[in-house]
Amino acid sequence: MSASVSAASPSPTSPTAPSTLDTLVQGTLTQLQVIHALALRETRTRFGAHQLGYVWALLEPLFWIGTFWGLFALAGREAPNGMPIVAFLATGVLPYEVAMKTADRCGNAVSGNRALLFYPQVQPVDLVLARGVLEGATYGAIFLVILGTEALVSQRFEIHDALLVAGGLGLGALFGTALGLVLCSLSVLSNVVERLKGPLFRPLFWMSGLFFTAESVPSNVRDVLLWNPILHCVELVRDGFFPSYTAHHVDVGYVLVWIVALAFVGLTLERVVRRKVEVT
Repeated sequence: MSASVSAASPSPTSPTAPSTLDTLVQGTLTQLQVIHALALRETRTRFGAHQLGYVWALLEPLFWIGTFWGLFALAGREAPNGMPIVAFLATGVLPYEVAMKTADRCGNAVSGNRALLFYPQVQPVDLVLARGVLEGATYGAIFLVILGTEALVSQRFEIHDALLVAGGLGLGALFGTALGLVLCSLSVLSNVVERLKGPLFRPLFWMSGLFFTAESVPSNVRDVLLWNPILHCVELVRDGFFPSYTAHHVDVGYVLVWIVALAFVGLTLERVVRRKVEVT
C-alpha cells in the first residue's frame, strides 16, 4: 500500500503548472507586444509612404488657431488673464483635437484593419488601443512643435506645471480612446453610427473652451458647459501652462468617471460584437 501511494505522489522535480498570476502577466505582455506592433504598422501606414500625413496633422490645428486668431484680431479682443493669444488658442484647440481625433480614428479601427483580425492574437480592442496610442503620441508631438515655435517667435516660454499639461492631454487621449472603443463596437452592429458622429461631435467644438475659459462665461452657462468632460481637459492644460490662470472648476475625477464608464461599455460591447466581425 505504501509503495502505491509513493508511486502516485508527485515528484519534487516534476514541472508545476504555471500560476494564474504568471499566466496573466504573460498574456498581458503578449497583448502589449501586439499593440506595439499594430501601432508601428499604423504609423507606417499613415506616415511612412509620404510626408503629407505629418504635414496635415500639423496644418489642421494650425488652421483653427489661425482662424480664431484672425477673429480675435478683427474683434479687437485679447485673451483673458493676459495669456498670449496664440498659446491661449493652442491650449484650447489641441486638447480638443486629441480627444476628438482619437475618438474618430479609434471608431474606424476595425473597418480600416479588418484583415488583421485573421491573426488569432489580434482582437478589435487591440486595434483601438493601437490607434489611441498613435493619436496621443502624435498630438503630444504637435503640441510641443506648435508651442515651441510660438515660444521661439515670442522669445518667451514658461510652463507653470508640466505635469498638469501632460495630465490634461493624457486625459483627453484616454477619453477619446474610450469613446472610440464604444463607437467602434457600435459600428460593427450598425452603419448608422458613422453618420451620427458628425452631428454628435460638432456641438462639442463650440462647447469645449477652444476660444474661451470656464471662468469667463456666466455661471449659469458654465454650469451647463462643465458637463462636457473635454472642457475639463482644456482647463487643466491651461492651468498647467499659464502661471496667470487658475482653473477653479476643473474636476479630474469627473473626467475619470467618463473614461471608466465608456471603457466599461466599450469593452462589454467589444466582447459582444467580437464574434460578428467578419474577416475579409
